[in-house]
Amino acid sequence: MNVLRVGNASGFYGDRFGAMREMLAGGPLDVLTGDYLAELTMLILGRDRMKDPGAGYARTFLRQLEECLGLARERGVRIVANAGGLNPAGLADAVRALAGRLGIPVRVAHVEGDDLTAAHPGALAAHAYLGGFGIAECLRAGADVVVTGRVTDAALVTGPAAAHFGWGPTEYDRLAGAVVAGHLLECGAQATGGNYAFFRDGDVRHPGFPLAELHADGTCVITKHDGTGGFVDAGTVTAQLLYETGGARYAGPDVTARLDTVRLTQDGPDRVRVEGVRGEPPPPTLKVGLNRLGGFRNEVAFVLTGLDVEAKAALVRAQMEPALAGVADVRWDLVRTDRADAPTEETAGALLRLVVRDADQRVVGRALSGAAIELALASYPGFHVLAPPGKGAPYGVFEAAHVPQDTVDHVAVLPEGRRVPVPAARDTAVLRPVPGPLLPEPLPPGPVRRAPLGLVAGARSGDKGGDANVGVWARTDDAWRWLAHELTADRFRELIPEARDLPVTRHQLPNLRALNFVVEGILGEGVAAQARFDPQAKALGEWLRARHLDIPETLL
Repeated sequence: MNVLRVGNASGFYGDRFGAMREMLAGGPLDVLTGDYLAELTMLILGRDRMKDPGAGYARTFLRQLEECLGLARERGVRIVANAGGLNPAGLADAVRALAGRLGIPVRVAHVEGDDLTAAHPGALAAHAYLGGFGIAECLRAGADVVVTGRVTDAALVTGPAAAHFGWGPTEYDRLAGAVVAGHLLECGAQATGGNYAFFRDGDVRHPGFPLAELHADGTCVITKHDGTGGFVDAGTVTAQLLYETGGARYAGPDVTARLDTVRLTQDGPDRVRVEGVRGEPPPPTLKVGLNRLGGFRNEVAFVLTGLDVEAKAALVRAQMEPALAGVADVRWDLVRTDRADAPTEETAGALLRLVVRDADQRVVGRALSGAAIELALASYPGFHVLAPPGKGAPYGVFEAAHVPQDTVDHVAVLPEGRRVPVPAARDTAVLRPVPGPLLPEPLPPGPVRRAPLGLVAGARSGDKGGDANVGVWARTDDAWRWLAHELTADRFRELIPEARDLPVTRHQLPNLRALNFVVEGILGEGVAAQARFDPQAKALGEWLRARHLDIPETLL
């Protein structure tokens, strides 16, 4: 059977360094991918490029290749990574230089055209999310290593699949299947038990990285190398499928995948079959990620111990007020981690967190730091802080824009240097919401017990700019019948008070027994702005699972 085995060795810039070697040595592969880019990463690379115009790519990737390029060549594994970041041509040159120094003959290609910074004055980095056909062009030309800039995470899989199986740009169902496979692989060990709600179902101390066995019809099996840690089951795959998605239509530059058509079945130990995925024409526009410097921020956490916590907080706030008079953005949060009659000093303490932001570094820098430290002998009893405040650090802001597909010059630069334009999608369709499916029959009335939602449902959450998504799924049909009726958007707002005044949209995915909630604006201006305690909403789903509801006793 003609199967393309595609693995993943990186879910972000800073992921497990040894994963590339583990994946190459652990079992058969045809292609090894690496996802190094995120919204925050593009800002970091943009700042690197300000200091050094030759920088702007993920240097870790080069160090991994130094250890593994010979092994990849020996095993016939092609490597596809978006580690090029803001400078894919520079990284391609660096890979060639590395290969020459090591004496390993490899053909290197890259994809460019995503950089739109010049068209967006004031942006530190502005990059369109390209699709997979530039990668496919490079692979068809015989490239052993393909590096890209900002492509969609799934493009790292759709490109190799299109090249291997000969798919054309209108084979939407096949492309959509590859998009789903790419989305399942892109975050590395999150598909093999990492960050999983029911992590106690397996040994996740050192989870292996995932791979997909792709077939010509677009179906795949998600698995991992034999003998590696973690586990793959319908739950781990469902969790990753819901991660950082929105409604039933999952749009990309090559195809819009219908997540409401995905079917998952256990296909043996550590094997989950993914099938039934339908595809539609992509939207006529490409998403553009805009990163800019927003100003400067500073913070200090005052520790309030023992009695009179509220009064102590009021005192220090009043004492700090003169120093904050000219600050553009001031946020106070009192976190009541204290307990009565606490057996340790730590458990007797609460935290009063002050975060300030302003365009002027001086306003949030030493003047503020001095005001806080000068209170050390002149404020509430037991005064101390977790760490001395600094001089104020720059923060970033992420925004999403959209441009017509045909205005972006998507180019594959082949190993011999020939530049091949990659045409924009020929057929497109404006993205529209999918009508909600019919709800399942509710459970019959019966006794209930007050208990945490997490006893009957899993969740995974993440960020998209200033918005957050929380995917929630049930593990049984009866639990789904209850969840679909109980966890409405209004109930979500009740359980997550931060969302009470924000738009919350609920999407239903019955095939997965899942609901996906999109909370607009809860993360402010995005992760780089650090507007809340959990700036990427990574634990928002776990907070939701810890909230108590009246749950039917038959489910407990």
